[in-house]
Amino acid sequence: MPRFSYTARSLNGERASGTIEAADKRSALIQLERQGLTPISVKESTGATPAPAAPPRGGEKDNKRANTAKTPKKARPRLVIRRNARPRMNLRETLMFTRELSDLLASGMTLGNALHTLSQRETGGGQDKIVLALRDEIIRGASLSDALAQWPETFSSLYINMVRTGEASGKLADALERVGIHYERVQAAREKVGMALVYPAFVLSVGLITMVFTMVFVVPRFSTIFEELGSTLPLPTRILLGTSRLLLNWGWLILIFIGVIAWAVRRYIRSPEGERKWHALQLRIPVFKRIVTANAYAQFARTLGALLHNGVPVLQALGIVQESMGNRIIAEQIREARERVTDGSTISGPLAAGKVFPPLLTDMLAVGEQSGDMPGALGHIARRYDDDLDRSVKVFTTILEPLMIVLMAVLVGFVAISMLLAVFDLTSGLNIK
Repeated sequence: MPRFSYTARSLNGERASGTIEAADKRSALIQLERQGLTPISVKESTGATPAPAAPPRGGEKDNKRANTAKTPKKARPRLVIRRNARPRMNLRETLMFTRELSDLLASGMTLGNALHTLSQRETGGGQDKIVLALRDEIIRGASLSDALAQWPETFSSLYINMVRTGEASGKLADALERVGIHYERVQAAREKVGMALVYPAFVLSVGLITMVFTMVFVVPRFSTIFEELGSTLPLPTRILLGTSRLLLNWGWLILIFIGVIAWAVRRYIRSPEGERKWHALQLRIPVFKRIVTANAYAQFARTLGALLHNGVPVLQALGIVQESMGNRIIAEQIREARERVTDGSTISGPLAAGKVFPPLLTDMLAVGEQSGDMPGALGHIARRYDDDLDRSVKVFTTILEPLMIVLMAVLVGFVAISMLLAVFDLTSGLNIK
């Protein structure tokens, strides 16, 4: 039976190496896990079998120095991959990873073994490299929060701080479960807003494609007939035929112009000044404003409540909440409130002074401050604005869907009426003759 030389970590973090007999490499990994070891490397032995090395005892300092000297050589290629490729996980993948890790830790598995188990699941995406890198960092002795901090594109400061407080309290599995619940609610809110725009966008896209097809392929056929008859056409028909000729002759230039304008607008919106104006406009658009604010207030309350529940200090929690807000105007109000809280005032007062947060939110927050149950009050606020978000989305779709249908009906009706008017004029002229 083949022999495999291995290097692993024991449950108490000590480094161990030796040989093991197994049918294949996978069987060797399973045997090491059953022995309570977290594998670092497993290679099939060639030639003489090396003698097993006991864990460091008397020469502990020398062994640690030797291990420290060897570790960077193994870690260097992995660090280069992370800095150059920078794989990342989306929200759904992050949520699944958090849930699975929380379940494994709650079942009694150690953090190293849990991450090793997750690293064996090949998904074919960036998640594989991230989980493998996290496992290696834990094996080297780093904390989970420090390992997560190396991947800011995937794990937000909210995520890292909630994990750090879980590590400090010794309840990492519970902290990860609360992180999972938080991200589930964030994802649900995003899906509500996204689904509200699916149907109107579909109707608008189909309508535009139909209109372009009509202008390019249908109207030119009637245009040749009208030109042969040589009659004076009504104004709507002339407008329709002119638009058709414009699309046929200069359609490519119009597409380029629209693309350039869209690129310029998008670039301006991504600039600090443009982003601020765009976010301010979102807070003024009727109906859409309620969706933006309800989503922002629910996220504010949910995030701040989760951080305070995990023992994060108020000032630090407000800073994390400010970074997580999607609207810059609301984030600026939170920053100003944080500066006032530094002077010793409460949270509800500075938020009310900014006149962006509604009185209902600040009043409920003030009640939580007076009762000493801030996380509970923030939980009620989050549920209140989650319900408000549902109602706002329904109102938005109820108004927008008929508007899209009416717009398409007007465009199609204009084409039909323009054609019919020309036909009626031509037939009436023939009857007179």
